[in-house]
Amino acid sequence: MKPFADLLDRLVLTPSRNGKLKLLTDYFRDTPDPDRGYGLAAIAGTLEVRNVKPAMLRDLTLERMDEVLFRYSYDYVGDLAETISLVWDNEKDVERSAFVQPRLGEVITRMNSLGRTEVRSFVRDTLDRLDPSGRFAFIKLATGAMRIGVSARLAKQALSDLGGKDVIEIETLWHGLEPPYESLFEWLEGKGGKPVLATPAIFHSVMLAHPVEDNDLTSLDPADYAAEWKWDGIRVQLSRSGETRKIYSRSGDDISNAFPDIVESISFNGVLDGELLVGGTARSNSPTRTFSDLQQRLNRKTVTAKMLDEYPAFIRAYDLLFDGEEDVRGHSFIDRRDRLSEIIEQAPHDRFDLSPLVAFSTWEELDELRTSPPDPVIEGVMIKRRDSIYQAGRMKGPWFKWKRNPYNVDAVLMYAQRGHGKRSSYYSDFTFGVWAETPDGEQLVPVGKAYFGFTDQELELLDKFVRNNTIERFGPVRAVRADREFGFVVEVAFEGINRSTRHKSGVAMRFPRISRLRPDKPSYEADRLETLVAMIDESRGMGPPARQ
Repeated sequence: MKPFADLLDRLVLTPSRNGKLKLLTDYFRDTPDPDRGYGLAAIAGTLEVRNVKPAMLRDLTLERMDEVLFRYSYDYVGDLAETISLVWDNEKDVERSAFVQPRLGEVITRMNSLGRTEVRSFVRDTLDRLDPSGRFAFIKLATGAMRIGVSARLAKQALSDLGGKDVIEIETLWHGLEPPYESLFEWLEGKGGKPVLATPAIFHSVMLAHPVEDNDLTSLDPADYAAEWKWDGIRVQLSRSGETRKIYSRSGDDISNAFPDIVESISFNGVLDGELLVGGTARSNSPTRTFSDLQQRLNRKTVTAKMLDEYPAFIRAYDLLFDGEEDVRGHSFIDRRDRLSEIIEQAPHDRFDLSPLVAFSTWEELDELRTSPPDPVIEGVMIKRRDSIYQAGRMKGPWFKWKRNPYNVDAVLMYAQRGHGKRSSYYSDFTFGVWAETPDGEQLVPVGKAYFGFTDQELELLDKFVRNNTIERFGPVRAVRADREFGFVVEVAFEGINRSTRHKSGVAMRFPRISRLRPDKPSYEADRLETLVAMIDESRGMGPPARQ
């Protein structure tokens, strides 16, 4: 455990990307198998280990310390793993040097072999054997809460640096391999051949688009690019090889069980990239429905016949990765699209259609189409080089996404909670509200939460406001003063808005973020709930309403 614990300590304290990259590369080079493979899986989010509930960890800690003291400690530190690692009291009072530090692979193997009744004593004994750094790493592993400021992509780049291989090659193999990745490390170190995928019917890392920024398109020839509508669903990948049929989310999660209607309709062999939507395909002449409707089908282990009938799902196809067993990712976008068109033409018309190309000749013309699309479920356009190959990751140049201008409202901060990782000492997760007429008079009603969009300097200002203006505490959450005379106004940007019966305000924002602080604006000038409801009505006629 010690090499892995040391790695986590250093990663948390290293702010630069290059610094983190060197730490990861050194760890993968110097740590033996299978420990380094399990460490890689933990960091990349692919490790399967019997999870320990946070409640059990709290109970074990409270066996050895006062509950009030623990709550004060947790509130100050802000991270459960870090708190327990620091306050844990070894009641046996035995020198830890008397114990042999367990190896990472041994801990994971043992954890996965335990019965339900054995977990508690194993966790207690392991915490006794470790120092604070080791306990922190063990708790992160056991709870699956590995928030250390390192992405899976950065871990793969470290593997690329280790073996002198292109990170795209590693991305291509990634989802066909399993921890502890011994064959991958053998190949990277020149001790074995390149791993071979047994079947294409696995998840393959998706190609992502770069957001259009100022002057990105100025030097580009529109004739070299094709455009498609960007639909407000979720990106998915469909795979079939023989009798194996799967639907994966963009992050590689298998969501097949939630969409049996689509799985049963996959009549082609290969791997297809597209958008999962609810409603009717273009060929069925039924309207595509909103993301709010799609949410009724998401994150379900099973789905009822009524749900299948009321919220029919379909795939709007974007791209083709494998045509049968043939890998076509190295072909041009136009060639892949021609093949995809033939496949979709033969697919069931109520479950599949092809994302249409958008005709344009100038960037100005495409900009007009982007801001006034023909369907409320369109959130912008995708721009793709006609000769682009399909490669994992987000490169600037081959693909761009150009979204509609976001919605904006002015709202008042109401509640705040500490963040995680490097933000664990700051109040960085905020709930905000707008004014509404209630049975008790005009009050602020919560309409959303946001935890990004602001700079580090702005975070310092927000955190200071929360600490100086707390009026009530609810566990880790602080309520701040927010009334007509006094409150902190923020400008909130979001991608869409729908009516929602799950929220007290009756509205639900899509991807809200704090785009600007408005300490200059009095709280009574913040927006009203009627403004947000009007935005929902406006969106049916396309485009957010103009605001000053």
